[in-house]
Amino acid sequence: MTDTPVSSAMTRLCDPVDISGHRNNTAVSAATDTKAGRFNVWGNSFAAEYLPAGGSLVHVAGVPFRFPPVCDGPDNVRCEGQFLEVPEGRYDWVHVLAASERRCEDTVGMHFADGAVDAEPLRVSDFWAAPAWFGEVRAFESLVMHYPHHVQRNVSALMWAQRVPVTRRAGLTGVRLPRNIAVHVFAVTLQRTEAGA
Repeated sequence: MTDTPVSSAMTRLCDPVDISGHRNNTAVSAATDTKAGRFNVWGNSFAAEYLPAGGSLVHVAGVPFRFPPVCDGPDNVRCEGQFLEVPEGRYDWVHVLAASERRCEDTVGMHFADGAVDAEPLRVSDFWAAPAWFGEVRAFESLVMHYPHHVQRNVSALMWAQRVPVTRRAGLTGVRLPRNIAVHVFAVTLQRTEAGA
């Protein structure tokens, strides 16, 4: 299911961010161990066989993401206000692979080298076979839903590719995730500002 690398100007400007130190939730499980996933209060999870290999580089709409480990411990960041340090630089977008326990609208904090902090919107549609309410790109779809004790057929689980703008023309140093445990972030990629912009 992993996309092949896409050669484009945008792709060359994109840098995946290591968020491994912040993973605190397991949202993907194998059919042989459905109880391992705890995406939400009901213990639902994505089916691993429909998702990319853990640790692989995947491309969604030209944006490269480092897919998290699969069936090997925590695979996502359940948002509780975690601070993601990023290499200081000028960026246009923060791209995320995300899923939400319900349709969510929240904010992330963009932290800059000069001390400024901007609040920017993060909107993620429901993971439960929902439309893209906020114009996201459907990144991956698990064609079945895992419950702790069974596999539910004919119910899909969706992962979205969404982006958050970096509007200030200054050096970004960090991103503060929302305090909203319904939002789950699987991967983050920064898109640098083109030279001279």
